[in-house]
Amino acid sequence: MDTPPSSTLFPSLLLISLLCCFPLLLHGSADSLLYQICGDTGNYTANSTYQSNLRQLLAYLSSAASVSNGFSNSSTGETPDRVWGLALCRGDINATDCRTCLDGASNDTKQLCPYEKTAVIWYDLCLLRYSNQNFTSAFNNSEQIFIWNAQNITGERFPWYTQNTTISDFFNRVVNTLLIDVADSAASNSNSIKMFATGEFNITNGLLTIYGLVQCAPDMSGPNCRRCIQDQIDEMLNLFDGYQGGRILGVWCNLRYEVYPFYDENPMIRLSSDDLPGTPQPPSTRPGSSTPLTVSPPPQIPTESNEHTVGKNIIIIIILKQYKFRQKSGKSKLHIIITTICLTILLISCFLLCLLCIKRRRRAERAKLYHSRPTFNFDTDEVIRLWKSEESSSEFSLFDFATLMNSTNNFSIESKLGEGGFGPVYKGQLSNGLEIAVKRLSAHSGQGLLEFKNEIQLIAKLQHRNLVKLLGCCIQGEEKILIYEYMPNKSLDFFLFDQTRGATLDWQKRFTIVEGIAQGLLYLHKHSRLRIIHRDLKASNILLDSEMNPKISDFGLARIFGSNETQANTNRVVGTYGYMSPEYASEVKSDVFSFGVLLLEIVSGKRNAGFHQYKNHLNLLGYAWEVWKEGRWLELIDPSLDGNSETYEILRYIHVALMCVQENAADRPTMSDVIVMLSSDSTSLLDPKQPAYFNVRIKDEAEMASNFIVPTSKNEITFTGLEGR
Repeated sequence: MDTPPSSTLFPSLLLISLLCCFPLLLHGSADSLLYQICGDTGNYTANSTYQSNLRQLLAYLSSAASVSNGFSNSSTGETPDRVWGLALCRGDINATDCRTCLDGASNDTKQLCPYEKTAVIWYDLCLLRYSNQNFTSAFNNSEQIFIWNAQNITGERFPWYTQNTTISDFFNRVVNTLLIDVADSAASNSNSIKMFATGEFNITNGLLTIYGLVQCAPDMSGPNCRRCIQDQIDEMLNLFDGYQGGRILGVWCNLRYEVYPFYDENPMIRLSSDDLPGTPQPPSTRPGSSTPLTVSPPPQIPTESNEHTVGKNIIIIIILKQYKFRQKSGKSKLHIIITTICLTILLISCFLLCLLCIKRRRRAERAKLYHSRPTFNFDTDEVIRLWKSEESSSEFSLFDFATLMNSTNNFSIESKLGEGGFGPVYKGQLSNGLEIAVKRLSAHSGQGLLEFKNEIQLIAKLQHRNLVKLLGCCIQGEEKILIYEYMPNKSLDFFLFDQTRGATLDWQKRFTIVEGIAQGLLYLHKHSRLRIIHRDLKASNILLDSEMNPKISDFGLARIFGSNETQANTNRVVGTYGYMSPEYASEVKSDVFSFGVLLLEIVSGKRNAGFHQYKNHLNLLGYAWEVWKEGRWLELIDPSLDGNSETYEILRYIHVALMCVQENAADRPTMSDVIVMLSSDSTSLLDPKQPAYFNVRIKDEAEMASNFIVPTSKNEITFTGLEGR
């Protein structure tokens, strides 16, 4: 018999398992989310035919499975945008729990596998799989998850019995017998509707009871189901040798056994070890023995609600392909798996050691960057060292000043795209034909220098299709310049607030822009290696590429907050009037407020800030709040969208926008919630509460000397931008 892995390996394996499952800790669900695999068959784009087909298919699978004995498979669309899908609920749950689990799976796959054409996700109560390839025509169970309870049966179940090898062999025989009988039942004609069975095996004299469950997809034949389960039983005997519990999750079949009850109904099969030879005797049969039998609690699966109490005995191994191991020189499959894991741990340890050395050096260089000093005492070598310490593999480049002068025609007026608090921005073209945007720091802008440092520090770690890409910088004498990818369609405000250009933004384009901004913010708040609060989200900071896809720009005011925090420490009030929340951009909900304002502007085609009034109201928020309360929300929609067939979708966007601009930050949703609410018609929305600043006149950017409020000291704040009615 194979020797079980040393217990000293398990803490390290647990660490790797938690790292693999970390995305799942960020996405809660009504059921316990076990794991997901994102496929490698390609990606789809937002608002594509494939995305539309996928949405229709997921809605159908959830609905059909809940009324069809917990199973459905189907396909939608035509090649090359056809989507195949399968949904399966555990055989002992009701239709309501089945529907709830599959609805959660549909939402979670959008977050965990965004824009992937293939994905499979497992929960305790259901599984969901879809792909652009027809996987339903063949019963290929190669995508599997192995989970086992690392507590060994010998040490705790039979403490009085010294022949551990014999006990382990006996326990394996019991588990094998139980699962074979349960598999026979599931594959039999009497259970052909659900292909599901449960059972228990009671070891005589009250030693313990073992519980088992198997299930196949109902469209499999009985023999195919039996073969699928038998393959998993064979794997189980090698991988879970002598362990108290384990489960193998596949798409077409799955099994589980434990030493505690884990299913809802009474077992369909009851077995006993009366006729099984070799049953060990309990303590009561030995004179003077009184060792009580203890039952270990079930291990906990990592979820958002218990992420700090994850059971230490859960080991998760993800098998992407069914490897066929050959017995060679006495080595078993388990030995090969352990060798692979040990090598992986060794590589990770070396990597972490290198990171520790880099972190110490980076800490000293960051201290230099934020140290108080004269405005232009800013060393070129310091920027180079800072960048290399942040992202040594980045495509970031250092440009010389002469190259940028030539590319912008000597920073001519004709090349100028605009000007902000940082300084002027020019369009340029490099000698290789690449078009660039050149952001030149004003000669005496202390504020601009801080933003320059901030972008150098942050941008290396931010890579997302909805964030503008920083190509490099130039530092020469008094010149401090940032070079970005060029956005040919300028910024969102260029189109949105112009009557003629705004008419080119139909609802489909606006929908794409809103979705892209939301995805970019979610990445900043949750999925980037750093957690970022942008703090200056507005229409002029949303750039548009050649296909009108949005990219968030200008990270000069952005702040980092910890992975377990929702707020960043800040000593100054920053932002742009009309988009700035009451809490002054100190937490992620301030970006949500700005997003809500921007969403109202996109729907209405009107600015929030400005000299004009909206009838009896001084800003767009007040006007939107009034028409919403009175049921006249159609008046808020941009006239150029009149007759649009997606009126009720626009209504939902207005509803979400008002939830984002509520005065109390605690009432506002997170960006994760916002994306779910915008993309799902089935999600019910709470009534919004009164927005902030709804009765205040907000000056526009042209009316104020600067977009930003910078205090003269840590304890002195100037606030001049809001006027009461």
